[in-house]
Order: sequence, then C-alpha cells, then structure tokens
Amino acid sequence: YDLFIIVDVGNYSLKYSLFGSENHMSPDDHYRDLLRIISTCAGKARRINVIMPFLYEGLQIKKKSYLDESLDCAAVLKQLYSLGVSNLIIFDPHDPRIDNAVPLMGIEKPQSAYKIISTLLSKFGSIKVNPESTMVISPDETGVTKAVFYASMLNLPLGIFYRDRDYSNMTNGEAPIKSYRFIGNDINGMDALIIDDMINSGKTMMTTANFLKERGARDIYCLAPFGLFTDGYKIFDEAYESGLIKAVLCTNLIYRPQELLEKPWYVDVNMIPFVARIIDALNVDESIGNLINSTSRMTDFLNHVRLEEVIE
Repeated sequence: YDLFIIVDVGNYSLKYSLFGSENHMSPDDHYRDLLRIISTCAGKARRINVIMPFLYEGLQIKKKSYLDESLDCAAVLKQLYSLGVSNLIIFDPHDPRIDNAVPLMGIEKPQSAYKIISTLLSKFGSIKVNPESTMVISPDETGVTKAVFYASMLNLPLGIFYRDRDYSNMTNGEAPIKSYRFIGNDINGMDALIIDDMINSGKTMMTTANFLKERGARDIYCLAPFGLFTDGYKIFDEAYESGLIKAVLCTNLIYRPQELLEKPWYVDVNMIPFVARIIDALNVDESIGNLINSTSRMTDFLNHVRLEEVIE
C-alpha cells in the first residue's frame, strides 16, 4: 500500500513525561518519530510519502556569503531519501532551491497563495483588487520573491522594505537593524497586503504596519502561510485594538492554539481539502503539476471577483 505520513514538527501542544517532568514535544522529537515510522515500514510499503507542510530545518543558515543553502536542511532531505521516501510534500518553503540536495527524490512545493487570497477577498468585501486601491508589501528583502508573485497575480503595485543593518555590531549572531527604507509608490489612502513566508514574533510585520499607517495606509492585512507567534499575541492584540491592522490570515497547515483561533483579528485559512486532493492524486498516480500550480485557479477566481466589482 501507499503510505502517507503527515507530520507537523511545530506541534508543541503534545507532551511527554521524562524524569518526572512534563515536556513539550520539540521539532526534533517530531522528526525522530517520523524516522521511526519510516524505518518500521521500510521495504513493506509500496511507496512512502511524507507530508510535512512546515519543513523541518527549512530556514537557511548562511555558511558563506555565496552559499545561501541550509546544510541542516540538506542533511534532513538526504536522510529521508536514504530511508526510502518517494515523495515529500512541503508548503511555501523559505528557499525552493533545497531540492537540489536530493535531485532523485520527488519534492513537491505547493503554495497556499490561492487559498489565502480567496479567503481574504471572500471575507473582506471592502478590498478592491485594482492598482489604485491596494498595494502588496514585502516587509523585508528576503520576502521579495513571494511578494512579487502576489503582486503579479493580483496585478497590484509592489512596495519593498529594506532593512539597513549594522554588521559591525553583531548581537546574538545577528546584525541589529539601524533603519528601514521603503521602495514603492505612495500608499496614502490604499489598502496594504503585507506578505511574508511566516510570522515568528511579528515584530517585523508590526514595524512595517506602523510605517505604512503613518503614511496614510487605510486597512492593513498581514498574510503568511505559517503563524508561529513565538512571542505571544500581545502586539497583535494592541495593533488590532488601535486600528493599526485589520486582520491576520494564516493557514491551518500547522498547530494553532485555541486561544489564537478565538482572536478577533485572526482568520484561519482552511487547507485540508487541498491536502486531501494531493494525497488522492499521488495515490492513483495522477500528475499533480496542475493541482499544485495555483496560477490558473487564482486567475479564474480574480476574473470572477473583478466581474462582480464591475457589476456593483
């Protein structure tokens, strides 16, 4: 039989007891469990397929200035391949070039952009998808590629924030930010869609939102496939209550605490039907190229939205 293993390496809600203390499962614990399952089934399953929406060790670590690939990530991919994994499904990876580490293993990288945009426009009818009303924003230089995709698909102007860092004063392995610089058109009176690949503490998004609001932005929406909220929800609560942001949209591809789901500013983007469709296609040997390519579906959806705007 085909075996499909779904693992959320960031699900810290699961606990275990060790030396009389209760511990939360870490990404390392989840990954080791995945390896145990694969090893148990190796040589027995027809194919082993791993669905890991948030890629373990997927964030890049710069070894040299000219090498921007995570060595940890490459080691993980090679280990999965050596254990017999046929297909690996990951969503919105930080750097899509990671599959160079295992060119013979099937790695699919579907994007959640279509579902995020369709959920956003379905829930907030005030957003107008035209260059005069809405702008796509990249909060930093590392997220430009994703923001360009959104801007191109939506046919909207793009604004980019550049972080001017002080590399002569490294603190905890990171260069502090001296200032933010904005490259883009006037945002006054326009809605803003801040696009990022994940929300960690949220400080970068809130800094960006404050800058945009000071320059007259109307409603600000924060969009990201993965919402980690590593420092809690306080800054988002305050931003929503003060009118700084309108909403935050993230997918249900990773664990979300009930507290987050009850926040008035949070919108959960449902990806379950899409994941189920991918599993079904792989199981019957159907090509999933058109399925994971959201371009045509987003184009059809946007044409329908614009038609409704014209009618109104």
